[in-house]
Amino acid sequence: MEMTSSERVRSSEEAVACLRAALEGAGVALPSLGVDPVTAATGEPYALVELGRCNVRTAVRLADALRGAPGGDA
Repeated sequence: MEMTSSERVRSSEEAVACLRAALEGAGVALPSLGVDPVTAATGEPYALVELGRCNVRTAVRLADALRGAPGGDA
């Protein structure tokens, strides 16, 4: 069964919310984080997630968080 447009958007928004919560738990905030509206409006099953831009301090925090994650370069 194919997902409807509203189900795809809701699923994408839920994924972004989970990512935002995980990043915040690691002390990282990406203010521009969100669902890409162009790909969300297409018939593709998965929209792109717009991570946006961040300052150098946030980039270092993100790298540190990823290194501490399972599978990271700890």
